[in-house]
Amino acid sequence: MKRAQKKQFHDFIAGRGLKSTRQRDIVLDVFLASDSHLSTEELYLKVRSKNPSIGYATVYRALKLFAECGIAREIHFGDGQSRYEHVVAGEHHDHMICTRCGAIQEFENESIELLQNAVAAQYGFHVETHKLEMYGICHACRQKT
Repeated sequence: MKRAQKKQFHDFIAGRGLKSTRQRDIVLDVFLASDSHLSTEELYLKVRSKNPSIGYATVYRALKLFAECGIAREIHFGDGQSRYEHVVAGEHHDHMICTRCGAIQEFENESIELLQNAVAAQYGFHVETHKLEMYGICHACRQKT
């Protein structure tokens, strides 16, 4: 998967007439190695631990390029911060977001998907894409109170 995403990115930047740089490749490697929903700041801190010479602006611009080429998705969970997650062709998941600690849990549920399709069909609506975000309090935060 990572190899395909790297190729997709390199093909994209070549098609745009942009240079393939070592710094972009480092940012890409760190992004692809992460399993979380990263803000620009979080990715910057991870990248900086590997290579302190890479600046915030480089990470920011790289993330925008990742999203433009389709290997990353920019998501907003209502806290004013953009986060980025991997995009894998044919894969779909939804999110539960803790309003106390900010934890983000991905989940898949075939029953929900079927129900959404049935509701759309009932109204003669063709779904091209969708997202489901549930906001509440995670198990760990509920245990603390």
